[in-house]
Amino acid sequence: MAEHGREYLMIRPEFFEVVYAINPWMNPSVPASSELAVRQWIRLRSIVEDIGHTVHCADPVPGLPDLVYTANAGFVVNGKALVARFAHAERAPEEDLHAAWFQRLGLDVQRATQVNEGEGDFQFAGSRLVAAYGQRTSRAAVDEVAAWSGLPVVGLELVDPRFYHLDTALAVLAPADDAADIAYYPPAFSPGSRSALRELYPDAIIATAAEAGVLGLNVLADGRHVVMTDAAPTLAAQFRERGYDVIGVEFSELLKGGGSVKCCMLELRR
Repeated sequence: MAEHGREYLMIRPEFFEVVYAINPWMNPSVPASSELAVRQWIRLRSIVEDIGHTVHCADPVPGLPDLVYTANAGFVVNGKALVARFAHAERAPEEDLHAAWFQRLGLDVQRATQVNEGEGDFQFAGSRLVAAYGQRTSRAAVDEVAAWSGLPVVGLELVDPRFYHLDTALAVLAPADDAADIAYYPPAFSPGSRSALRELYPDAIIATAAEAGVLGLNVLADGRHVVMTDAAPTLAAQFRERGYDVIGVEFSELLKGGGSVKCCMLELRR
């Protein structure tokens, strides 16, 4: 069943554009429309609220086009927020904004000392966290989050630049004690990490290259609903076969920045 009453932080993509390239999805020569991005974002926000969750909105800021991808703002556990430390200078100005927003939301705020791109690379999976390193977040950040949160953390190495955050390559559909229900794309991970995933989650859904290639794994899932791009129908059908209520949303414009549904949502775990 869905865990109702979840809270998320979102930021309207008022100033969204692609003017630099810090991941393989970004191409400044391809026009991007902030108006279309806003319409798609509004639809996502409406869906999330309709299925019973609360959305807090922070203000967009000119000159920070990636601010919409709030999953990277930090990681929130038990009312504590660890603010991201971004790998690229283009996103570094976001850090002070995120710290201030977390404080206004009444969270206990701490700054990451290691390169750490927040919930993009850290996800709850049952009684543990799964974490990714090797593209944006550093290996040392995995240890820092384990110490900060007091939770067991499984580190997974990402090896494909197209899948630069964990939430582009792995989706936790429903935490269930030690046996979370997940889906993932194996080639995004190192051989050792693939072995670990097979051992930990033998019943996981395996995404195809085509479905992963439209960020079909970048979903918001609450244990009952899965909100995802409408461009991955095969993966959506697999989720439905598992009993999830799948809601598709067009997210073509924000994909140009390398993000989809999950990238635009940061869960605020009080």
